Amino acid sequence: MSSALSSSPTSSDTTKKRFDDTVTNTINVDPSEVEKFNNLASEWWSNTGAFATLHEINPLRLNWIEENVKRGYQNDANNGNKTGAIKTAEQGLADKKVLDVGCGGGILSESMARRGADVTGIDLGTENLKAATVHASQGGLENTLRYQHIPVEELAKTHAGQFDVVTCMEMLEHVPDPSSIVQACYELLAPGGVCVLSTINRNPKSYLFAIVGAEYVLRLLDRGTHDYAKFITPAELDKMAINTGFARQDIIGLHYNPLTKRYWLAQNVDVNYMIAVQKPLG
Repeated sequence: MSSALSSSPTSSDTTKKRFDDTVTNTINVDPSEVEKFNNLASEWWSNTGAFATLHEINPLRLNWIEENVKRGYQNDANNGNKTGAIKTAEQGLADKKVLDVGCGGGILSESMARRGADVTGIDLGTENLKAATVHASQGGLENTLRYQHIPVEELAKTHAGQFDVVTCMEMLEHVPDPSSIVQACYELLAPGGVCVLSTINRNPKSYLFAIVGAEYVLRLLDRGTHDYAKFITPAELDKMAINTGFARQDIIGLHYNPLTKRYWLAQNVDVNYMIAVQKPLG
């Protein structure tokens, strides 16, 4: 490629820059949060890097997501939508159209695609998406996994009702208006679809464990990864979901023992937790 061509911006470069400017000026984006994760993009697929914890907990959250997808579609069958619903429930993530909101480097997105889902991952970090796309290509997932640089609220304007499952994990505590994200997830789901959200509770215990312990003592996460003021209590998240129109399905806490280095799920939701909700059929 000639130096003239390589040094001058192409129309696609200009378009991308214009889109990036639009994104960072959007009300529900914190540019510092996007930059924080972009700067760590090279570590997404390192089992010992900044996202090692996500690799370790991913099997737990993946299985819980699939269990709730099965449960949600079984609910549809029980509520009269029996045409194919029982078979659909048994398939879990397989053959479901899935949206992963705030996908980062694609750790969860890839694992859902490997279970047979058709997955779209969206994120506002361009470097994160580059890392995700390269890794997906290396894994031969081009036909069932794609990534897009777009705010979820914008996607909801053009793809309402087009997904069977929506996931939004470890993201809500990084945006100015989490209720706007929950609303967009609702709009993107088809009737009967399942949404799984995860975040961090806000209380003295979560401050001690998620910030002091995880970031400063155990160094499971980089310092400054989380802002305590942005943590969300289960009651607050439940209210967002119910006000949007979702029906409650399940809630679970994620726990870690630093001595045994073991993660597990349990009913206590004092610190990290996940909730599953469903969009009603009618």
